[in-house]
Amino acid sequence: MKPRLRTYGWWLAATLVWMIFIFAKSAETYQEQDMRPFIRDLIQEDVLRQWIPQVEFTYDGGLVTYKKPYDFTEFIIRKAGHVSEFALLAFLWIRTLLAMKRPFWTAWLAGGFLAVLYAASDEWHQSFVPGRTGHAIDVGMDSVGVLLVMAVFAIIRLIRAWNVRSR
Repeated sequence: MKPRLRTYGWWLAATLVWMIFIFAKSAETYQEQDMRPFIRDLIQEDVLRQWIPQVEFTYDGGLVTYKKPYDFTEFIIRKAGHVSEFALLAFLWIRTLLAMKRPFWTAWLAGGFLAVLYAASDEWHQSFVPGRTGHAIDVGMDSVGVLLVMAVFAIIRLIRAWNVRSR
């Protein structure tokens, strides 16, 4: 196996393993993923109330409020999970496509697109899981992670190009 092909194989394997992990976690019911009992065991409610901001907002038609500190904390953790899991997927797709020797901007755009497409299919998949629902707004949260990774890749690319030109 050529080193370039081996590198591509490793990146592709990592990408596919991560996609399988996302699929498996999405197949779990909400009850299996409920973090509130763990948070209750970890932090007393009065301590938690001191640390969370006193804000309320609606998300997909539901109220997210500091008045329910365990629900609020779980919401923040879940949404951070959405952002980070699809940020990692975008990173893996971009690296996989770069290992295939695709032009940078093609790999960058295609990697981001594939990650968002998988986010949409993941939400659709969740709509078939008992106790779960698929939400378009969650695809938006996933896309935040994808855009952050794309921005980092673009900034690094532009800095490198600027450094080469300034020599």
